[in-house]
Amino acid sequence: MQVAQVTLNNRENIAGELDSLRVMAPNLLLVFGSIDLLKSVSEPLAALFPTAIRAGCSTAGEISGAGVSDGTCVVTAIRFDKTRLVASSTTLTSMNDSQAAGQRLAEQLPQDGLRAVLLLGQGVAINGSALIEGMTGVLGKDIPITGGLAGDGGAFKETWVLDDQGVHNNSLVCVGLYGAELSFSHGSFGGWTAFGPARKVTRCEHNVLFELDGEPALEVYKRYLGEHAKDLPASGLLFPFSMRGTDHNKVGLIRTILAVDEAQGSLTLAGDIESGGYLELMHASTDALVDGAEAAAQAAQKMLSGKGDGLALLISCVGRKLVMGGRVDEEVEAVGDVFGQGAVLTGFYSYGEISPFTANAECKLHNQTMTITHIAEL
Repeated sequence: MQVAQVTLNNRENIAGELDSLRVMAPNLLLVFGSIDLLKSVSEPLAALFPTAIRAGCSTAGEISGAGVSDGTCVVTAIRFDKTRLVASSTTLTSMNDSQAAGQRLAEQLPQDGLRAVLLLGQGVAINGSALIEGMTGVLGKDIPITGGLAGDGGAFKETWVLDDQGVHNNSLVCVGLYGAELSFSHGSFGGWTAFGPARKVTRCEHNVLFELDGEPALEVYKRYLGEHAKDLPASGLLFPFSMRGTDHNKVGLIRTILAVDEAQGSLTLAGDIESGGYLELMHASTDALVDGAEAAAQAAQKMLSGKGDGLALLISCVGRKLVMGGRVDEEVEAVGDVFGQGAVLTGFYSYGEISPFTANAECKLHNQTMTITHIAEL
């Protein structure tokens, strides 16, 4: 397995910048960038690498071996020698189509020999939980699925996904990885702290929260946010919800806000919530988030059967980036320190992270986490 990377900073000489990747004859290209550059790179990639699978998305910040950047496009070329790849894609017609779209993606992947799946989707008009349920309903819960939902620089208006057909604002793409020589490990961790009382979910529909303790959810949420409420929905990234079950026990999932509806007094969250369960507000410090990223890397490293050489795919929530500000590179550096110089880092800041909690655990949609997928060949 070989990995190489190029970071594009503008639209000048894109083909020339990418040409250096041709020598390794990659069979997979992972592409994460600003909307402008993602659209610009689509045709040159198709022309230069017609036989390679191309998968990527727009972001709220790009991650490379050099750290975190904005307004760039990180193209990572991978040459697998012992692993077979199969790509599938579908169009998402609406948020209500999320589960069916997951089923369509999974049905395009042969199940014989399937070891793992990388998944990328548009990030605003989607229910990430339902998407995953659709895929696991076809593939079963033992196949690890990791990936994330696209961003648009924090605007939450329109996100884009790259596949072999080009760049679209309503697409989902996944890559199935096959073969006994594949090493695929993962980790996910947050670093956020709950505060205030747990509020009961008294009315919700899938990922739309209408009432907490019998009050309009938006009204309760604004009361907690105080002066930050005027900046909703963007300020919601700084104050996500921690989910608890109907028995008050933590379920290990965080939910962030995608949109607010003033007329209905509701909040649209990135994934499903449980009716009758409880939600707590959360906040974080930079040091805690960096520690969380390191914990995610250590969890992935524990699953490794070899050294840390290979590809480390980092998908972190845009809310973490907002909290850390100028110190955001520190969480990427912490991950790099865990895996060492042999790992090539790539990834992006997202509107939702996809990963199992631990080895042999069911895949879930996460918010406000750092999720790490390490890929290598034995």
